[in-house]
Amino acid sequence: MEIVKAEDIEQKIYLIRGQRVMIDSELAEFYQVETRVLNQAVKRNLHRFPEDFMFQLSEEESKSLTSQSVMSNEGRGGRRTLPNVFTEHGAVMLASVLNSPKAIEASIQVVLCICAFESDFNRT
Repeated sequence: MEIVKAEDIEQKIYLIRGQRVMIDSELAEFYQVETRVLNQAVKRNLHRFPEDFMFQLSEEESKSLTSQSVMSNEGRGGRRTLPNVFTEHGAVMLASVLNSPKAIEASIQVVLCICAFESDFNRT
């Protein structure tokens, strides 16, 4: 099983609405599932994802990330819905609803990186 590297995760943490979050498609990559599978698991367990665990980006936020080359442009074969983003709590909850060894391992690394990122941010 490939270990998720801290530097890979750190590059995927964004500050949106004052919260450190990760985009659904990037978490899916870390957890080694398709984005649609991740979002289906969330929909089946929506009661586990309050707004401080996960929220959907607005069109403006999504366009901003696309213009920064964080996300690919919509288009043929691209996403048809606005992305969901997850806080560290949401990342941990994802591991529990995906319930795979890779998801659990990756969620631990994601949380550690988000916490380290927050600690560094608060020192500056």
